[in-house]
Order: sequence, then C-alpha cells, then structure tokens
Amino acid sequence: MEKIFKTDVLICGAGAAGLTLAIELARRGIAFHLIEKSPAPFGGSRGKGIQPRTLEIFEDLGILEQIAAAGGVYPPMRHYAEGGGYRDEEVIEHAPPTPAEPYPHPLMVPQFMTERIMRERLLGLGHQPEFGCELLSVEQNAQGVIAKVISDTQERTLSARWLVAADGGRSRIRQALDIPFPGKTLGVRAIVADVTLSGLTRDAWHCFHQGDMARQIMLCPLAGTDLFQVQGPVTAQGEIDLTAEGLDALVAERTGRSDIRIRSVSWASAYNMNARLAEQYRVGRILLVGDAAHIHPPTGGQGLNTSVQDAYNLGWKLAAVAGGAPDALLDTYEEERRPVAAAMLGLATHLLEAQKRGDMRRGREVHQLDIGYAGSSLAQEDTGRQRTLLAGDRAPDARVRRAGGESVRLFDLLKGTHWTLFGVEIPAGQIAPLPGVHLHILGAGGDLTDEWGEFNQAYDLVAGEVLLVRPDGYIAAIVTAKNSAFPEEYFAKFLTHQGKH
Repeated sequence: MEKIFKTDVLICGAGAAGLTLAIELARRGIAFHLIEKSPAPFGGSRGKGIQPRTLEIFEDLGILEQIAAAGGVYPPMRHYAEGGGYRDEEVIEHAPPTPAEPYPHPLMVPQFMTERIMRERLLGLGHQPEFGCELLSVEQNAQGVIAKVISDTQERTLSARWLVAADGGRSRIRQALDIPFPGKTLGVRAIVADVTLSGLTRDAWHCFHQGDMARQIMLCPLAGTDLFQVQGPVTAQGEIDLTAEGLDALVAERTGRSDIRIRSVSWASAYNMNARLAEQYRVGRILLVGDAAHIHPPTGGQGLNTSVQDAYNLGWKLAAVAGGAPDALLDTYEEERRPVAAAMLGLATHLLEAQKRGDMRRGREVHQLDIGYAGSSLAQEDTGRQRTLLAGDRAPDARVRRAGGESVRLFDLLKGTHWTLFGVEIPAGQIAPLPGVHLHILGAGGDLTDEWGEFNQAYDLVAGEVLLVRPDGYIAAIVTAKNSAFPEEYFAKFLTHQGKH
C-alpha cells in the first residue's frame, strides 16, 4: 500500500512568494511542505528593488539586517548624450526617515541574494525547500488536496489540507484549474542579464539612448556583487544571442563604445512584457500567490514586492484557519489582495509608458506604504470620528516610552505572530486579555507613554479609544472602549479563537 505523506499546506514554488509563506507558517508552527520544480535556486537578479513596505515586512520576518547588508541604495542614472558627455539624474526619490516611516526609499538587492537570505531564515526555523520536485497532478475534495509529485524519478503522493500555487506566471496549477488570466501583452520584448564587464564605473546606472526603444541599453551595477545588470528592448521575433559574445556585440552597437566589454554571463533571459491578473485567487482548497496570480512589467519594481505581500497577507490567515478559525477567513485574502494587484498592474504599465518617453523617475507611488485594506470585511470602526487613519490602513511606526523608562518602537511591539491591542487612557481591567493578543495601555497607569507625541501624530486616538493591529501590521479595528464586547466580539466573528496564533 502506497505511503501518503500528510501535511497542512503544500506550497508549490520556492521563489520569494513561496519562501515568504513558508517562513510565516514555520514561525507559527504550521506543518507544510515546500517544493520547487527547478533543480537549484534561481540565480538571477530580475526582481532587484525592495520597496519600503517590503522592508518593513522583512523586519518582522527577521531578515531586514541581512537584506540591508547584502544590498545598497540605487545609484544615480547617467544619461549619455549622442555627441558625448552625460548628465546624472536621481531617479529614486530620496527622503529622510520619519518616526512613522523608518524606511523611506527602496534598496537594491539582486533577487538571488534576497531569496538566499530567505532560505537561510527558513532553515533557521527548521525547514528547507525540496528542489527538483515537480507537481504532476492534483485533486481536491472537501477535506483537502491529493498531489502526485516526482523527484529523482520517484513518484510520491502528498496529502494536504491546502495547496498554495506559487509556481510563477506560467502556473500549471492555475491552468489546471481553468482560472482565466486576462490581460495583455504590452508589445515590448526585452533582455535582462547579469554580467561581469569592464569599461564602466560602479557609481552610476549607465543609460544610453533612453526613450529610444530600438537602441536603448542600460547597465546597472548590482549592489553587493561585482556584477552589472544589462537591460534593453530587443526585436519581437527571432533568437537573441545571450552569450557573452552576443551581449558584447549588442552593447557595442548600442553604446558606440569599444571599451565596454562583457567578460562573462551568469544569468540571462529574453522575455515579453505582460500585464495579467487571475480572475480568482481561490478554488476550494487551492490558492494562488505571486506571479501565479498576477504578472507585471518590471517597471517600478512592483512584482517581487507584491508577491511577498500576497504571501504575508495569506500566511497568518492560513495559520488561523488551520488552528480552528472559520474557513471564510481565507476568502478575505482575495478580497484584500486582488484589488492591490490590479492597481499595481496599472501603475507598472503607466511607468512603462513613461519609460518609453525617457522618464525613469520613481517616487512614493512605488513604495507600497499607502496600500491598505480599507473597506475590507476585516476592518471595523465605531468611534464616529473623522480621521485620516482608518481601519484597514498600514499601522505606522512611532516611538513610545515603556513604564520602566526605556524607549521602544511600535514596530518592535508589533513584531511577531500575535495581534496587538492599544488602548488610550483606559482604566486597568476594562479590557480583558486574550490569548495571542498583546495588550498595551498608553497614558497614566499604563505600560506606555507617548512622550514624543509620535503615537498621537500617527494615530490621532483620544482617551477611551482602542486600536487593534493584525499580525501583518494592518489596522483591524478602531473602536471606543465603551464597546464592552470588544475585542471578544471581533474574534468571535472572524477567528473563533486565537489559541497560540
């Protein structure tokens, strides 16, 4: 009789989305198995921009310092003129950190380094991907899924309560489910390659013929490596020579310079830019994350970041349902994340059109700090006050002082798998503690004081108001403490019980 391996969640795809979900489940003690069809980790730089909101997520996941050490800031873009000379332009909007937004600009980290750091974090939690393992077939019923996989020529059967498809833009799982993937091909074919070269300095992102889609070529030094990333549009048809010799000839032709020499190629790809969005993110026990659910043009650095945030949204919900929360909680994943992907598709497409005109500037619109879930069925408000910060919004950072005297950031208080409840000047005992919810009271007699006024500036709460923050750092509810049934009523409605989650 065939032995069937059982787990709670089977994750197909060990890219950034799959790894984020695996880390989220691992730190909550949820059983999972992470498989990847490729025999080895992805070795390219395709998604190299880590946006500020993703940096905040990486802080919570425990990898921010490693990410910051591995990468660096974006250099200025150096535009070379036809007749000689050049001008430098800052394409990334730089702003100082604020108490509410500690990471004001993106970092450049090649994708292969980001995913390596994520695998190391996952290994520290006692798990690792199974590479060279391909999903052959999957069936589902009311209890879960039965998956056939093959690795090292050996077929196995895996049984899981849920299957998460993180298997990329050509997702076989999405196709098997017949989920429509409407959108459009954007009429741009391009190359991206990681190379070693000579003849260029590493203090700038070198750009030739910006806005000319027949001749444009860009060469960007990849932070934390000795590599450059080569990017440029190519003809829509025909084979593209991605060898060192082929890229050397392409660069020489488009730059008009003989001193820039491609010495070696570590990874290269030619691809057609698409903007597509799955019509649904869930079919029964199977859910889509990342590129399996949406694909973007690379402009604006939204793809990898949106994928990470998909998995960050789904992870705590899967864990909660595995622990007894209503299955309907999983429907809020698509409810919250699909509109975000639709907006990101529009933004990336708009930025591509701007790039065609020669405009490479990027500002707050790509930082993903303003993304939220206002209007989500998980968002609750009953204070009756007009405010700028709403349930569903990202929870800002701020400094507060502990009763013991030391200062602490809200992000430190939020870090982890728990929910967090803040009350302002609420009498002791008025809010009952709940399992899995960290309770903090600001004001006289509380454990925190708003000494610098940063909490008030960020949240604008008044005495008697209560703020509930979700495990993924978004505001679940803003209510008055007079609501004596809160937060028990909230958790009874959405999560049944918290347990260890």
